[in-house]
Amino acid sequence: MQVRELTKAEEEIMRVLWKLEKAFVKDVLAELSDEPKPAYNTVSTIIRILEKKGLVGYRAYGKTHEYYPLITEEQYKQFQTEQLMSNYFDNSLKKLVSFFVKDRNLSLKEANEIIELLNRKKNV
Repeated sequence: MQVRELTKAEEEIMRVLWKLEKAFVKDVLAELSDEPKPAYNTVSTIIRILEKKGLVGYRAYGKTHEYYPLITEEQYKQFQTEQLMSNYFDNSLKKLVSFFVKDRNLSLKEANEIIELLNRKKNV
């Protein structure tokens, strides 16, 4: 399955679907935190766009559809991380970490936690 970059609205809908695992449009609408909430038809249209992109499936109950994600949140995070690394850090983990150390004031505690994670992965 080809994961694609999502618009902010699409990503918000996907986050709800990942959380609920399956939902009708009214359920997605109820979970959205924006005030004022978008119109029912707006949410329905975004979900249909996600379906056309191959990211959402559905089960039909007459004229009503229950939607569910076809990709996991983890798959999307992986895609976004690869995009970030490729577009901004020349696929270099060193450049990414360097950015966080210099520009984001990575604390010594956080750096040590990263080193600990790397050591655990190395030993697995």
